[in-house]
Amino acid sequence: MEMEGVLQAGDAEDWVYKGEGAANLILSYTGSSPSMLGKVLRIKKILRDKSQPAPSCMVFSSYEQLLWGHIPELVGSVKQDCLAQAYAVHVMSKHLGANHVDGGVRVGVSGDFLELVEKNVLNSRPAWRVNASSIDKTADAALLMADHSLFSGNPRGSDCIAVEIKAKCGFLPSSEYISKENSIKKQVTRYKMHQHLKFHQGEISKTSEYDPLDLFSGSKERICIAIKSFFSTPQNNFRIFVNGSLVFGGMGGGADNVNPAETDKCLEDLSKVSGLELPDFIELLSEAIFRSGVLGNLLTTQKLDDHDIEGAIHLYYNIISQPCSICKNITDAELLWKYTLLHSLPLDKSLKIVRDFLVSATAKDCSLMISFRPRQGGTTDSEYDSVFLDSVKRTYEYKAYFVDLDVKPLDKMEHYFKLDQKIVNFYTRNEELVSSLKGSNTKDASLIQLQQ
Repeated sequence: MEMEGVLQAGDAEDWVYKGEGAANLILSYTGSSPSMLGKVLRIKKILRDKSQPAPSCMVFSSYEQLLWGHIPELVGSVKQDCLAQAYAVHVMSKHLGANHVDGGVRVGVSGDFLELVEKNVLNSRPAWRVNASSIDKTADAALLMADHSLFSGNPRGSDCIAVEIKAKCGFLPSSEYISKENSIKKQVTRYKMHQHLKFHQGEISKTSEYDPLDLFSGSKERICIAIKSFFSTPQNNFRIFVNGSLVFGGMGGGADNVNPAETDKCLEDLSKVSGLELPDFIELLSEAIFRSGVLGNLLTTQKLDDHDIEGAIHLYYNIISQPCSICKNITDAELLWKYTLLHSLPLDKSLKIVRDFLVSATAKDCSLMISFRPRQGGTTDSEYDSVFLDSVKRTYEYKAYFVDLDVKPLDKMEHYFKLDQKIVNFYTRNEELVSSLKGSNTKDASLIQLQQ
């Protein structure tokens, strides 16, 4: 779908910085056009360091044509520069549920608009994001979507609280293709291992207490534990918006330590808008996650990766018809035999396994937005699901949407493999260090206070 008209230089002042991920910059509309109210604009970024793997796919190589050729809408969308939209609608919505995926509409943008927007938002962007990427000023279109941090199209409607959760991988792999020296992957989550590498590299100042297995457990008690853990180290996993404005967590997904004053201010804003104290809010969010079942769909989609990268990488080499650079370093005869069997698979099977791996990679990296508003007194019929919160004797409507559903580039497979090995090698080599960190990584006083 496409909107008429093109955003020009004069429109730039109506768009303000909302946040960003690795592949896109998100702008929020502040003007008065009825068709734009309650919308965000998703603009593509390009990496400054061309040697880094692209975070999302913009064009299809001949191998990607092979991989996705059975979905004509996807292949056709590349020419029209609306691949992200087509992938969300024709691939991810089939896995995550069409009612939880918003494909958005394509809107034209002029070069002058992009130039001005980049200038206007520069001071709002985290410095490390600015150093890593810039707006793709060659683009002639962007994606216009509903702002899911608001409940309805009209930001002046009833008060709304929204939470964005980047849940990450919610299961432990059990693939037979994982080497014996990497068997720790079957006992410790990828998220936890990656935290220790990030700490060592100085990307974070303390490791997070968040455990994705809690969030995906299907147990309300464990979901509560996961949500509480976000309050001490939201990092890029957790953000709270009140009436569309960020009140907790990092703008560009880089929040590390949380200032207790920031937490207090957030709780004050939450309380003003909703009348909820923190334990009530955690109960509301846990109940909505538990009742909606949306994480069940997400987990099923993540589990499409049943070979792990240690298996899927071999199928990648089958597809690109190159000698496998992994097999030449394998000394374990049993493992080498298993990998040889993978290399003898027919092309259609190799394509399916790698395709499933890439769909899973999108599901491991996307975010869930859940928005709440108090149900108006006397209203019983509503298109939205609701939660009755016994502690405050009030009903809240909620809606849940997945965002950041970009297609991952096929040529990122080698990067995934190298990063996986780096994460696991660091963790296994430094288990003593990891144990001592665990002892010293005490919870913030503010969080202990929150949990009482």
